[in-house]
Amino acid sequence: MEHVSLLCRYPVKGLSAETLSSVPLSVGQGFPSDRRYAIANGEWVFDAASFVPRPKTDFLALVKYEQLASLSTSWRDSDGTLLVRESNGRAQRFDLGSISDREQFSNLMLRVLDGTPLPGRPELVSADGIRFTDVSVYSPTLMNAISLINLATLRDLSRAMGVKLDPLRFRANVYFDNGVPWSELDWLERDVKIGSATARIVRQTRRCAATNVNPATAERDLGVPQALAKHYGHVFCGVYAEIASDGDVKLGDVVRPL
Repeated sequence: MEHVSLLCRYPVKGLSAETLSSVPLSVGQGFPSDRRYAIANGEWVFDAASFVPRPKTDFLALVKYEQLASLSTSWRDSDGTLLVRESNGRAQRFDLGSISDREQFSNLMLRVLDGTPLPGRPELVSADGIRFTDVSVYSPTLMNAISLINLATLRDLSRAMGVKLDPLRFRANVYFDNGVPWSELDWLERDVKIGSATARIVRQTRRCAATNVNPATAERDLGVPQALAKHYGHVFCGVYAEIASDGDVKLGDVVRPL
């Protein structure tokens, strides 16, 4: 059962997942096109030359703004455009290389978050070499780490909570199933085979209030970190890995420690 069940990228931090059938992984690099953009909350000014990774609370993200889950997005690598579809069916395509389109994107964020106090005007930010992962604040290498979730673990957590958890609450890149709940937490500092690539597990994933948001309804309807602490005595679910050797990963591929 040690197989890849789902592959996801999140081109804009805080917005919806995009599922993939396969992905190439390279040494020292993260998931392709993952968290390449983020939405600054308006409290600070982004400057690529002097940028130092900032905590997730400095961006529009689900940890504070569950309304973002009402948007369905699709990134197109070929022309650098992002399609955003609202829950009412209205859709807009934005050229993220265009200043005017970025302004329109900010207007959309203000409309979606209408009534929610914001520190300032939201701004879509990006720069070459910067990936807005949550763990980027710890080191440049962790900025390019990928995240893994064991579906067996989620089934066990669902059992403990008495509710079926949508895996997309956890916003991982690689979802795998080895049938052994919580086994991935024992892989710290071990090499793991992921398809034809090799990765080193470097960090357990501490869960925050973003997991309380239902990705299907955009409602904050559960207390996942609280449930982890209550039933297991910790708030970890999933792991981060740094790519140690190049390779391709596709659905059905093996994930196992070496």
